[in-house]
Amino acid sequence: MKYLKKLVGDRIYLSPRNPEDYEKFAEWLNDFNTTDYVGYSGKLMSIPGEKEYLEQNNNPESTFSIVTLDEDKLIGTVSLEQVDNINRTATLGIFIGDTDYRSKGYGTEAIRLILEFGFRYKNLHNINLDLMAFNERAYKCYLKCGFKEYGRRRNCKYINGKYYDKISMDILEDEFEGDYIRNKNQK
Repeated sequence: MKYLKKLVGDRIYLSPRNPEDYEKFAEWLNDFNTTDYVGYSGKLMSIPGEKEYLEQNNNPESTFSIVTLDEDKLIGTVSLEQVDNINRTATLGIFIGDTDYRSKGYGTEAIRLILEFGFRYKNLHNINLDLMAFNERAYKCYLKCGFKEYGRRRNCKYINGKYYDKISMDILEDEFEGDYIRNKNQK
């Protein structure tokens, strides 16, 4: 698969997402190790269904594949969704589908790249996200990237016979710090 180096970091780059990756995404979205953490374990994703989803929901302006720099290997996806240009808001979505690349900082790097892109190139002011309360790894990652918790919805997600809280977090443009995009022209 050919990927384009839109946002280059230290170990990964973000490429516009390829609908041709539908089989890999369908594999990840049928793995409880991925879906339990994003709240989709009750859904079934077929290969044709994922192909159709990627073709219809592939916003080239803010939906990326996460690809390793050294091997050009697809490891996940990150996006800015529900972009509201009037209010300058968006919602962050991310998952590292390849289990070999979890808990190694790749998600943090991808988030920092897309936050810089969102705030400094897309002129966003507020980026939010939701996560499951049991996802401590993601919670620590989001805090490290500058997100702040602003609320919880109690016992609203049902997974594997139990109810869990959903945590809501956000970050404002003036709270974002850092310079992570390595291939930008203007410094």
